[in-house]
Amino acid sequence: MSLPLDVLGGITAEQFLAEYWQKKPLLVRNALPDIANILEPKDVLELALDENVTARLIKQKDRDPNQWSVKTSPLLKADFQKMPKLWTLLVQAVDHYSFDLSEFWKQFSFIPQWRRDDIMVSYAEKGGSVGKHFDFYDVFLVQGHGHRRWQLGQMCDAETEFVAGQPLRLLPEMDINFDEVLAPGDLLYVPPGLSHYGVAEDECLTYSFGFRMANVTEMMDRVADKFTENPLLKNPLLDIIRKHVTPVGQVTESEIEYLKEKLFEQLQNSTVIEDAIMSVMSESKYPDNIPEAEEIGTGDLEEALDQGYQLMLEPASRLLYTEQDGDILFWANGEGLCISDEFAVHLKTLADGQSLMLDETLYDADILEDIAMLLNESILMLVPTESE
Repeated sequence: MSLPLDVLGGITAEQFLAEYWQKKPLLVRNALPDIANILEPKDVLELALDENVTARLIKQKDRDPNQWSVKTSPLLKADFQKMPKLWTLLVQAVDHYSFDLSEFWKQFSFIPQWRRDDIMVSYAEKGGSVGKHFDFYDVFLVQGHGHRRWQLGQMCDAETEFVAGQPLRLLPEMDINFDEVLAPGDLLYVPPGLSHYGVAEDECLTYSFGFRMANVTEMMDRVADKFTENPLLKNPLLDIIRKHVTPVGQVTESEIEYLKEKLFEQLQNSTVIEDAIMSVMSESKYPDNIPEAEEIGTGDLEEALDQGYQLMLEPASRLLYTEQDGDILFWANGEGLCISDEFAVHLKTLADGQSLMLDETLYDADILEDIAMLLNESILMLVPTESE
């Protein structure tokens, strides 16, 4: 049994997973007090104007607040002119631009990295919201600057109807059974499907720690991609079941069964299936956020040994692994990696969210080649110790 966690209000991770995860909400007062001063509203506004950032500006009309408009990135300064009274700015993947913010993922280490989506920041002045809605993913809503009132209602699903004629998927009504104002540092966990409605009480920032889950369509698409890459599977099957004359327009039951058998035979190839699943789960949701690395060689790394540098996972990249029979296999940003046995245990540490000193313990030709490759692919990054 693990220790009680402050971020969960003093309960253990096991208790949270058993009682709350994907079941019911959890409110924790002062769960992450240090997040309150990470960003100011002006920081979020400046970030939203970056042409590489994914952002949405959501407005409600002054004369009819039930009429909404959405402007997606790239956003310009002109988009913020003549603003209505009610508006909200949503900026995605802010953890890719703020190392201080990305560090807060460690507070949720009881949920594995492959479930992480991004940290979205919502900025609004008094009265601003994105309407009554629900999401298909888990989210921890953490209040930063200011205050936001949250109402929670009924559970929804794929059959739930939305308000017609709006650019957002808005619910026509909610059965309110939770109504609380979150102050800086407060946390609210909202499970998938639970309707919620957040309204700014004053100028405020809310951080949404989102956790995604792969769907069957994504996985099947990637399985098909893996099969397409195999030239042997492009050869026609043998017609070994042609033993009797059948009507020219008929496909017999035995023929269907034979074709299904051959298809299922490939679907039972666990190596291909695992590779496909891991490729999907290791994809970066925002690949454009992955920076282009400066070319580095093993000689550069040798010179940097013991000079106070650390290896860390690039915030916009995703690095995952599996362990079977003592073998560790790695995937990053949708692709499998070929890593030496010597470096595998170290890379596992990095995938688990820890940093690694670049020192003499890594002085090995194979290890340095692996590190150089991962740095050049922007999967890992090299930072001075004092910058961590």
